[in-house]
Amino acid sequence: MTEDFIYLSLSELIDGFKTKQFSVSEVVKSLINRCEKFKPLNVYITECFENALKKAADSDQRYANGNNLPLDGAPLGIKDLFCTKDILTTSGSHILYNFVPPYESTVTSNLLNNGAIFVGKTNMDEFAMGSSNKTSYFGPVINPWKSKNSDKDLVPGGSSGGSASAVAAHLCYGALGSDTGGSVRQPASFCGIVGLKPTYGRCSRYGMIAFASSLDQAGTMTKTVEDSAILLKAIAGYDDRDATSSKEAVPDYASFIGKSLKGLRIGIPAEYKEKVASKDIEMLWERGINVLREAGCEIKEVSLPHTKYALPAYYIIAPAEASSNLARFDGIRFGYQGEGETLQEIYENSRDVFGKEVRRRIMIGTYVLSSGHFDDHYIKAKKIQRLILNDFLNAYNDVDAILTPTAPSGAFAIDEEITDPVQMYLNDVFTVTVNLAGIPAISVPFGYTNDGLPLGLQVISKHFREDLLFQIGAKLESDSGFKSWKE
Repeated sequence: MTEDFIYLSLSELIDGFKTKQFSVSEVVKSLINRCEKFKPLNVYITECFENALKKAADSDQRYANGNNLPLDGAPLGIKDLFCTKDILTTSGSHILYNFVPPYESTVTSNLLNNGAIFVGKTNMDEFAMGSSNKTSYFGPVINPWKSKNSDKDLVPGGSSGGSASAVAAHLCYGALGSDTGGSVRQPASFCGIVGLKPTYGRCSRYGMIAFASSLDQAGTMTKTVEDSAILLKAIAGYDDRDATSSKEAVPDYASFIGKSLKGLRIGIPAEYKEKVASKDIEMLWERGINVLREAGCEIKEVSLPHTKYALPAYYIIAPAEASSNLARFDGIRFGYQGEGETLQEIYENSRDVFGKEVRRRIMIGTYVLSSGHFDDHYIKAKKIQRLILNDFLNAYNDVDAILTPTAPSGAFAIDEEITDPVQMYLNDVFTVTVNLAGIPAISVPFGYTNDGLPLGLQVISKHFREDLLFQIGAKLESDSGFKSWKE
């Protein structure tokens, strides 16, 4: 067989290993060569090629002996905020330029125990703060897609842009991302791949470098919906080292792929329609509605009245938690240490290496948590968060899942200067409500802009009903006519 195995899905790749169509070592060597060819995309902060080749030989031996593991030999990318034992972990920041964890995060440990191979640690917005992957200390990631009308480099979205671009460019067969306000789903839409944000607590956060602890959740970025189901099965589950992880049983998610949608009730939120300014997005959404209607779903309009407060509430809660979480980076315990004659000077000079976006969010967070502002801002934002959750719970009395666009636009040019940070924050307008409510959602590539760039549709379901996401997402995928990127 030729190296067309590069374009296979994760499930197809594993089937090929099992039937001896190609070896793990053969695939990994080819993938490493491809990573060198596409190095200008800047998707990996740390390449794990030497270790990947050793792991590939081990996987080949297990396949030969007939005792292979569920994900044996699967080459994956890992967002660089998941701690990986003895592998540099930076969270895209200068302050962690030399941090090599002595322990493994739970989700990456689960992947390793299932036989997965890590190709590299993927680039990301610094401390997961951004929607473009332009805030990384290690430089911006480039989206492999190009507009039909321009040769300009495009952003991959953020903050999991490195993972999204790596999967889209076939530099790994799946990747881990993290989603705090849309950081898996929005880049998935920009890069034409599948992005899943599970229920809060579905996956352990142990070993994740925190941005906003009450919102962060590990997610999967894959070529297909089935691949997403396979990876979630591997990483989900209770962890006694994370008090917020759930003991809810982990089903065989892949078994829901292909199930009939007849009788399912799909909600269309009226408030989201008001935020659709693009004809491309409007037509895409309508086509998705028609696909589900023809599949036997009942389409119903629902109301999520507090949606208009979601972005302001999110950009109070997330920076507040970030301010608290990032206080630990002081230049003393680990990471970059600035020079100074006093402890105060060392603190100041160490934290001076934070990027502009991280500083902005720390300052906002510190302000809203300060005496005299805590009640006026943070407490009110938390009350709005509860109202947003209630909106979804009320809607789910009438529907089983909700269908929306994933992002308000396709990918934009890297050199497109957005001086107003609020304009950048609006990229999360369709995604932040999901994180505030703690519910799961999936982005599925479904069409293109007039410039030929990918656009995704988002399916949102009830707590721990990821099975519905895969069931509905697979139908959208099969009827989308979408073709993944190839050079």
